Amino acid sequence: MSSAQGVDDPRLQQLVDGVVRLAAGELDARIEPSELRDDIDAVITGVNLLAEELSYIYSDLEQRVSDRTAMLQRTQAELEQMAKTDDLTGLANRTLLNERIHEAIAASKDSGKPPAVLVLDVDSFKAVNDALGHGAGDAVLIEVARRLQCAVRAVDTVARLGGDEFAILLTDATEDEVLAIAHRASAQLQDSVRVGTETVWAMASIGVRIGTPGLPAESLIRDADIAMYQAKARGRNNIQFFHPDMLESVRERARITAELRTAVAGGELALCYQPVVELGTGTVIGFEALLRWHHPVRGLIMPDSFIRIAEETGLILEVGRWVLHEGVAQLRRWSATEPELTDFCLHINLSAVELLRSDLLEDVTETLARNHVAPQRLVLEITESVLMSKGTAEEQVLGELRDLGVGLQIDDFGTGYSSISYLRTLPADTVKVDRSLIQDMVSDPQQQKFVAAILQLIHSAGLKAIVEGIETAEQAALLQTLGCLYGQGYFYDRPLPPETVMGRLKRRAHRQ
Repeated sequence: MSSAQGVDDPRLQQLVDGVVRLAAGELDARIEPSELRDDIDAVITGVNLLAEELSYIYSDLEQRVSDRTAMLQRTQAELEQMAKTDDLTGLANRTLLNERIHEAIAASKDSGKPPAVLVLDVDSFKAVNDALGHGAGDAVLIEVARRLQCAVRAVDTVARLGGDEFAILLTDATEDEVLAIAHRASAQLQDSVRVGTETVWAMASIGVRIGTPGLPAESLIRDADIAMYQAKARGRNNIQFFHPDMLESVRERARITAELRTAVAGGELALCYQPVVELGTGTVIGFEALLRWHHPVRGLIMPDSFIRIAEETGLILEVGRWVLHEGVAQLRRWSATEPELTDFCLHINLSAVELLRSDLLEDVTETLARNHVAPQRLVLEITESVLMSKGTAEEQVLGELRDLGVGLQIDDFGTGYSSISYLRTLPADTVKVDRSLIQDMVSDPQQQKFVAAILQLIHSAGLKAIVEGIETAEQAALLQTLGCLYGQGYFYDRPLPPETVMGRLKRRAHRQ
């Protein structure tokens, strides 16, 4: 081939065009070789082979990129799922629940059926954790999650909000359907749960909020939570539907909490003292310290209005510490002014929450020593449900207090478990029978027999009985005939301010 022919050969232009197309990314571009099979055709064949190789490399690269992208997408989906799922139970967590509530609210604009939310809190879950350990607690939570899923429809969402609190989102449901599912959820939790060799219960307080048009997701959960706390306040293991009046209760609770924080330091708390008497002689054997809150604006606030709130918020620790210090210090002041009138005990109510404060024993010991008061003159009144906690930190503290010499009394006996099997082994000296048991005693012979049986039971357990709420001479006389030795109530005296206590003792001493 001459040089002139090479310059004029059209295949050269085809080569140039083919290389340009390849460079532009057209990897399927090919050049047709001629029949001459000369050097130019050899170059054309080489360029075509290069194009084939580039096409293969690019295809392989595309597949790799596609595989890697799919893998990253799967990983991202898994991470998102993990971020929205509760590790322990596999349920939706708070984040996913919020997303689905927002979606349900948006969808309800077309259906006309706003979503409903149930908030559930497992009753007495702390007792399971304390008695059996966190492993057992986790097993209970997993079983609760399983049972709740059995109670709902496929379209509903069960979530764990944290701790022992769960939530259920119901979409496109009528009010009757919401009520039915709430009752199914409650029913699922009525049966006991087997944890190893132990049997426990995981019943729940349930709050329900049925949505209304325009109600935001945050309010839906908040209102269901408020209703759940109302269920707890009304005895636990029940269902409460949200009512707007509950919001005012919550606001009042917040106000009391804020104001109670300053009540101790502000000198707004005070103690009055109700005599505990020997029924046969009227001799005062003790005084129960009763807390009062003298609010600068609201006036006198009785403990029923704030003690539960103090327990729930932890403020009871500060309040209880003040009651202990003030009550024992008052004993010292009375002893200093009337040393001959010191043959009585001081009864102080101790909250279940206070038993768990680490410095309780040390505080009681130091307070008694600082005020030169013998431990035997202090009686701590504790509800029977606390005294029945076996093998717990509470039981250890109670044993240490008793070893110190402090008296222990079961309070409100007859309103809680009242187990005969536990009564003989409780670390207590006396039992206070609740006022509700004697209200109809005078007119109801059956109630008289019941009270007599309780008094006999207490006596046979080696304990002393004190009956509270005695308001009439008939009640006092009947209790004496039934063998009761001690009591307190308005028939003997209303709670007294500290400055009148010594006068009350002197009047009785003069009559004797």
